[in-house]
Amino acid sequence: MTKSTITTEIRADLQGVIIAPRITEKAAYGGSVRMYTFDVNPTANKTQIARAIKAIYGVVPAEVNTIVSKAKNVFVRGRWGKTTKTKKAMVFLREGDSIELA
Repeated sequence: MTKSTITTEIRADLQGVIIAPRITEKAAYGGSVRMYTFDVNPTANKTQIARAIKAIYGVVPAEVNTIVSKAKNVFVRGRWGKTTKTKKAMVFLREGDSIELA
């Protein structure tokens, strides 16, 4: 196997792990302490998230924490519905590393 084939296989494996960066006031404050927040696939684990961050942004995370928000029953505009289950990851970087999100 060549290096490009391995890289392609890794990118295919990590496809859909990171959904989007989470841009909020609280997440923006975390950037000053080298913490970035991302919406991730609910089935992704910490190892996959760390590998995806390395592949996409080129930095190695020091630590990855995950939070799962369960689905809730809601009543909106006269109808019952359900919110979706979401998962977010808080990625901590080493001293001197940063991610440009804008």
